[in-house]
Amino acid sequence: MSSSTSSDWALRATERYDSDFLDREELRLIEDFEERGYHIFDIEDRNGLERIRRAVANQLSKETGTRFEDVSELLNRAGELVSVADLNSIRLAVFNAMNREPWFRPAYYKLARGVLATLVGNELAMQRRINLSIQLPGDESSLLPVHSDVWSGDSAFEVVVWVPLVDCYRTKSMFILPRKLNDEHSKHLAEFRGKDTEELFRAIEPDVQWLTVSVGQGVIFTHTLMHGNRRNEEDEARWSMNCRFKSLLSPYDTKRLGEFFEPITLRAATRLGMTYTLPEGFER
Repeated sequence: MSSSTSSDWALRATERYDSDFLDREELRLIEDFEERGYHIFDIEDRNGLERIRRAVANQLSKETGTRFEDVSELLNRAGELVSVADLNSIRLAVFNAMNREPWFRPAYYKLARGVLATLVGNELAMQRRINLSIQLPGDESSLLPVHSDVWSGDSAFEVVVWVPLVDCYRTKSMFILPRKLNDEHSKHLAEFRGKDTEELFRAIEPDVQWLTVSVGQGVIFTHTLMHGNRRNEEDEARWSMNCRFKSLLSPYDTKRLGEFFEPITLRAATRLGMTYTLPEGFER
């Protein structure tokens, strides 16, 4: 079949994309991502995930002087080990320790390599430092009010790969506004000029989705969607990581290549093309 035009969004992915070049699984993934603006996927490298989780737990153990046998148990009960006053210093210690490890970013990328290839491409730029979020039960110091990253200088061509290190559900997780509802609510954003984000959240609250994501799963989403978190009302701490990826040659906003992003999968033909110059005296 022939490819459809980009304006024909009412068609299914099988009609918008050339199915001679994409297999059925890819089309299903594309369909789900375009319909909702996010997709929950199975981690592609479980050993890599466990290495990351173990390294985080080891660092928490070091910072708190706590021995542990089970990674999930240690991370889930972080609220018993860390006070709210000390939380940010602990988070920064773990964040810095992880981002110093040369294996960490390649391992994180491999958690979602296939999903990224299908939805974003195989020539990628990756955020230089992977973010870590910790939200203790009842803690109001780690809230992320409703927002869309494109409101503050991120490119609409970026995606976020969000990976929980513990099982996340209800208020222990994040909320997101699915794409169609996000488009509808976005039409009324001007009405909230001069108001706080709490009023915006109350307006979208009936339509947000609280993501249930287990260890061994991840979420890839377009951060053009409104998303955030609320106070963790569950009995366990939330630990999650997130990192932005984009097609290397797609448009950037204020977060630039070399400053915020770094090329990770530049292909040989692109590298040669970028370094090629016409011979002296040659005119087209």
